[in-house]
Amino acid sequence: MKILVTGGAGFIGSNLTEELVKLGRDVIVVDDFSTGAMDNLKAVRKKVKVIRTPSQKILGLKLPKMEKIFHLGIPSSSPMYRENPLLVGEAINGFMNVFELAKKNGAKVVYASTSSMYRGCRPPHRENIFAEPFDYYTEARIAMERLAHVYYGLYGVSSIGMRFFSVYGPHERAKGTYANNVSQFLWAMREGKPPEIFGDGTQSRDFVNVRDVVRACLMASESKVGCDAVNVGTGKGTSFNKVIEMLNEALGASIKPVYLPNPIKNYVSHTLADLTKIKKLLGYKPTISLEEGIAQIVKANE
Repeated sequence: MKILVTGGAGFIGSNLTEELVKLGRDVIVVDDFSTGAMDNLKAVRKKVKVIRTPSQKILGLKLPKMEKIFHLGIPSSSPMYRENPLLVGEAINGFMNVFELAKKNGAKVVYASTSSMYRGCRPPHRENIFAEPFDYYTEARIAMERLAHVYYGLYGVSSIGMRFFSVYGPHERAKGTYANNVSQFLWAMREGKPPEIFGDGTQSRDFVNVRDVVRACLMASESKVGCDAVNVGTGKGTSFNKVIEMLNEALGASIKPVYLPNPIKNYVSHTLADLTKIKKLLGYKPTISLEEGIAQIVKANE
């Protein structure tokens, strides 16, 4: 089975690629390496084909027939779009290229969406609620979800949008300042530096381990769902202050954070996934607690 993973050298993509190789799948990775790294693929490098190019140019590649496409090669952090609003057009163009390829191949698409579209909405967040317009990144993802329905209605292209909550885990170093808070806190604390928190640290996130995210993506690719979008989280919220406590415990340290004024407009105070839909459609349930996940990344020393 030929499988394409865009963004396959990135954080989530490389973890997914590793799992696909373990399952004996024939994987092609397309990545522009803007937030990815070849080092993320060192465990499977000899078993996958890697093409260095952005998703916007995917139709120009000579690729074999693909049965499934995981489209994760999309700029994945709101600050990226604030710094460069033209990323909206690039992201949508890449999305269109992927869906044109899927149409040509009769392939199912599993693509990265976002929980950011719930900003300002009262948790728990369900798939049938949306915030008012507020953010380039989020509007691009909403447009993608709508375009997915267009491709399904016109051409029968099956797809599932994965509304990722706060994903953390191994292979995140290449994302740098765009990495998850858990990883950024850990990196600072390993160096004996106090982690920086905007606000008072009571803000909370639904932190989901990347291995659970990979499992959800695989389940989505095997499902018979025609076209939909689902939350991918844990259904549990954890404050930044609690995360610091967990990291201190795992590191055997006692480093206190530094609290800074929050300069971000439309800041998200709390995220919390309602998992009713993904449980019903895919049978997905999270398996890795935050405590366990933190212990794993501390041990991995990434």
